[in-house]
Amino acid sequence: MSFSPPPPVQLTFEDVTPEYAAFVEKFEPKKTTDDCYTPDNIYATVRDWACARYCIDTASIVRPFWPGNDYERFDYPDDCFVLDNPPFSLISKIVRFYMRHGVRFLLFAPALSLFTAPESGANYLCCGITITYANGAKVNTGFITSEGEYLVETVPGLYRALKAADDENRRKKTKKLRKYSMPDCVATAARLGGLSIYGEAFRLRREDAVYLKKLDCGANLFGGAWLLSERAAAEHAAAERAAAERAAAERAAAERAVLSDRERAMQQALGQ
Repeated sequence: MSFSPPPPVQLTFEDVTPEYAAFVEKFEPKKTTDDCYTPDNIYATVRDWACARYCIDTASIVRPFWPGNDYERFDYPDDCFVLDNPPFSLISKIVRFYMRHGVRFLLFAPALSLFTAPESGANYLCCGITITYANGAKVNTGFITSEGEYLVETVPGLYRALKAADDENRRKKTKKLRKYSMPDCVATAARLGGLSIYGEAFRLRREDAVYLKKLDCGANLFGGAWLLSERAAAEHAAAERAAAERAAAERAAAERAVLSDRERAMQQALGQ
């Protein structure tokens, strides 16, 4: 199949001078999810997984999505496979276009609106991975593909591989902070606020507390905390246990959504 490529654009002198580039940069729009450029190791992880799962030759992979390019006029070779991260705002239109023209593909897509273009015949991979993209945006990501035999499929192996790659990227950018769980004798405002939410009264006398900003082990206490006497710590622990039981009871008592007769009839007709 072949779609005519866009006509070449001739650059002017102003387009290529650093001064002009610095000037126009001030007026560029803020980054959106359409600017979520894929880190190299994230792309390589998806590529390797897809090639193994769908028997794809890496030489056939094309990436038609870059700033200023028109994917509809891209020259798609007959045996090509599109593996790319498209503008998320156009994902429905792109999926329909590829399915209509018989272009094989696997596309990054926002997980919260993954089931787009349901009439197109495409399949959906629910990965559950939040990827940190090159512009710093963190997006819960899934994938839409022309491949496979299942309408919807979970991909735990791909999740594990992507999480390892994303963790590697974040380690390079941020200093790793140690995580601490607080003992019962340390009462923060957040922990005490949780007691109020679940109806547990707790009162602390001045003689039973001393104010701390940081523990000697290195744990920072954001906003400060109170070090409790043994008696107050025991009361605090009892209140937290009771609050946890109330929270569990509320979750168990939450009203469950039910199917209507129409929806049950639809369900019974499935798989026939």
